[in-house]
Amino acid sequence: MTESNGSLRGGAAETPIASIATMPDWEKRFRAPRTGLPRWAEDAPDRSLFTSSATGTFELYAWDRATGTQRQVTDRPNGTTGGVLSPDGEWIWWFSDTDGDEFGVWVRQPFHGGPDEPAAPGLEPSYPDGLALGRDGTAVIGRSTDKTGSSVHVIRPGHDAVEIYRHQQSAGVGDLSHDGTLIAIEHTEHGDAMHSAVRVVRVDGTAVGELDDTRGGTEELGLSVMGFAPVDGDSRLLVGHQRRGRWEPMLWDAVTGEETPLDIDLPGDLDADWYPDGSALLIVHGYQARSELWRYELGSGELTRLDTPPGTVSGALPRPDGTVEFLWSSAAKPPVVRSTAGHVVLEPPAATHGVTHAPDSVPVTDAWVEGPGGTVHALVQQPAGEGPFPTVFDIHGGPTWHDSDAFAAATAAWVDHGFAVVRVNYRGSTGYGRAWTDALKHRVGLIELEDIAAVREWAVASGLADPERLVLAGGSWGGYLTLLGLGTQPGSWALGLAAVPVADYVTAYHDEMEALKALDRTLLGGTPEEVPERYAASSPLTYVDEVRAPVYISAGVNDPRCPIRQVENYVERLKLRGHPHEVYRYDAGHGSLVTEERIKQLRLEIAFAERYLGRPASDRPASERPASERPGPRG
Repeated sequence: MTESNGSLRGGAAETPIASIATMPDWEKRFRAPRTGLPRWAEDAPDRSLFTSSATGTFELYAWDRATGTQRQVTDRPNGTTGGVLSPDGEWIWWFSDTDGDEFGVWVRQPFHGGPDEPAAPGLEPSYPDGLALGRDGTAVIGRSTDKTGSSVHVIRPGHDAVEIYRHQQSAGVGDLSHDGTLIAIEHTEHGDAMHSAVRVVRVDGTAVGELDDTRGGTEELGLSVMGFAPVDGDSRLLVGHQRRGRWEPMLWDAVTGEETPLDIDLPGDLDADWYPDGSALLIVHGYQARSELWRYELGSGELTRLDTPPGTVSGALPRPDGTVEFLWSSAAKPPVVRSTAGHVVLEPPAATHGVTHAPDSVPVTDAWVEGPGGTVHALVQQPAGEGPFPTVFDIHGGPTWHDSDAFAAATAAWVDHGFAVVRVNYRGSTGYGRAWTDALKHRVGLIELEDIAAVREWAVASGLADPERLVLAGGSWGGYLTLLGLGTQPGSWALGLAAVPVADYVTAYHDEMEALKALDRTLLGGTPEEVPERYAASSPLTYVDEVRAPVYISAGVNDPRCPIRQVENYVERLKLRGHPHEVYRYDAGHGSLVTEERIKQLRLEIAFAERYLGRPASDRPASERPASERPGPRG
């Protein structure tokens, strides 16, 4: 049993960095600088803001396209990713929290450099819940705290912040209209944190219109704000809805009450954004773990596919000249910012360690497996040679998320070390229709694990996976499912690797940020006091004494989503049993933005796996052996 603490300020650099010539490919994939999609000022499109890991930590960068000049905006030990440009491009707003705890204040600095200054004087620290900036300098700020719930504040130039909205249930700022007169708010006043309603109000908070698909039907449907029309005087709001069993856009004018459905004949989920002149929509079509871009003409309804390679578009924005810039990758190819004009838009700033580009990995293949709730889609990557392989079931977080044919440095690292990797889009995942996403209520965790079990059986029967060397792994919700699976399916897994997990559901509920409390009440049907049997059934702590596989846990000590106290409760139970485990605590929140810290954590996980799976089964104690060689329940 091992327990260790790390520090992003020093602990991550304990292992000397190899020279580029001797550095393994898996480390190069992490150290190669990553760059996010540049977002430009609406009225100054030559001024852009993007994130990059060029220094070894993800920070914000300003890019003046007219001169080609780039400069680093933020420089903090634990990194920065939350930034917004004002419409005129004069100011960069960024969110300042403490060591990844997600609790802080907005600050701003001039685009071309200068000291930071408070951007919202008078507002106390909070969790951020959306930000919209107007052309006249108005700022609309969404915020929440555990004590006061969610609120929306308007700050006009030269005036103090004015609260225009407050509710105990979660809510956030969706957008501010082009002329600065209307505000769209997503809210869950009805109590279902998985399905938002949309309210449009004036800047003084008076109501204009409400769109709520949770009312009047047998099923609750969600809405999302995609953005106001980019034209003065146009009050139409682009809204995502689920009325036909998937996410797709429509137009809603809160002033007139008119709703305009959009007939877009594509089979998957549809995200959308406006072209700058308001004449067309950019459609991001996600289907079967891949995505593509289309242009939809609002006047004629014409739909035109844009040229993108097979893989995943992680973000896309239309430019004023009609081209689209997008961040693309595939499982085999690292991310790159491309343009539909045919060129690479942005090369990353020079990297600290001299690694310029990430090596490729292997492509992904698809598996479709019949599960207890329908067909489950899984993505598979495997090393060269013939199976069966030791196999990592890398379970995604969320739960409302999905794995896709996109580049993942950690997945590629496991393949480099001889492991196959299987990623499962279990019930609860997005991308496969509303019914699939909403299926996990009340039997939380257990439903997802049924789907994972079905894919596990397929992987073994197909000859891909070695049944005696199966690793259950994941981060956040994936870490939660890892610990829950080790306890509820103890004969199925040889090892567990859980990062920033929910480990003790009741304590997690009481310690986590308010927005996640609301989500848990929705998923489980109430609080731990109201439905204790559901929390017990879904909590890894309930089954900790059944765990047979060695357990590795990593956790951020400042994590507001999966707080450290509930992890410690689980670890203490492992200690009392004398069960083989290792715990690594680090000085950050829900994951790390520091490259060397991420490498260190993965290196520790790989070493833990090789330490246990690398030994013959006959040399292991009974508690660590595969199910086929363990004693039965009576000994």
